[in-house]
Amino acid sequence: MKINIAPFSLLFVLAAATPALAYPVTVKSCNREVTFDAAPKRAIANDVNLVEMMLALRLQDRMVGYTGVSGWKTLDEKLREGVKELPELSEKYPTKEVLLNADADFLFAGWNYGMKVGGEVTPETLAPFKIGVYELTESCIHVMAKQKPDMNDMFVDLLNLGRIFGVEDRAETLVDGYRRQLAEITKANAGKANPTRVFVYDSGEEKPFTSGRFGIPTAMIEAAGGANIMDDVEKSWVEISWEPVIERNPEVVVIVNYGEVKAEDKIAFMKNNAAFKNVDAVKNDRFVVLDYVEATPGPRNIDAIARLAKAFQGEGL
Repeated sequence: MKINIAPFSLLFVLAAATPALAYPVTVKSCNREVTFDAAPKRAIANDVNLVEMMLALRLQDRMVGYTGVSGWKTLDEKLREGVKELPELSEKYPTKEVLLNADADFLFAGWNYGMKVGGEVTPETLAPFKIGVYELTESCIHVMAKQKPDMNDMFVDLLNLGRIFGVEDRAETLVDGYRRQLAEITKANAGKANPTRVFVYDSGEEKPFTSGRFGIPTAMIEAAGGANIMDDVEKSWVEISWEPVIERNPEVVVIVNYGEVKAEDKIAFMKNNAAFKNVDAVKNDRFVVLDYVEATPGPRNIDAIARLAKAFQGEGL
């Protein structure tokens, strides 16, 4: 599979001359235009949410494995069933050696979702080995300027994967369904005068790790009728201090559940710490738990938004 970087003018000509589902196809991946001469046959996805995007498009028969799950998280039964025939090639981020040993021709990953800026595995380092890379749109903030995410970022990823793998109709049907679900959820929250103040608590006791302006939870919270109290922090995921959390007084705390420290442990930490006794969410016991795969870009975002919307209205807490 040949990977080319083409100028915009040439891409326009190619797009105009190429019928749907024919190759080559060109997609935008962060700040790159990437052309695929054929559908990948030996793909690898990193992290549970990206694996689930592949599964949602029924692309497991095009995959040789996945990476970056058991080193931090556990597979739930739904995901385990979907990938039962596929090996986990690396518990954490894949190395170049892992990808080459698997004879991979495609990697679906993101910045801080399997790749690090300046790291061993990047689109540039894999290009000489004919391994195409598609980057998770939410993660592009690490390599380029972009607007804060909305749910369209996840839809764009699914549609681009559909084009790359030649299952464009399948991707469009899936995304159309998600858009209809999302429209029903957000209709009741349109024009809400006082959005619910929300804090996303991922991990950490001395300093919390949270989602800032460019993380997908901000888009999910807004779609559900809330406002991320860390919306002014120009990061996707970031460590902050507790002081601004206390000062901004969230009405709901969204707990991201994964790893050895469970959601109930994080809730107990906040409820038993005198520093948080005047925080509305703690006083009123308003915590919502989202699994990691729900709080990162992927197919489970839509149902998670529905749960958030109910929680912000005082239901299901």
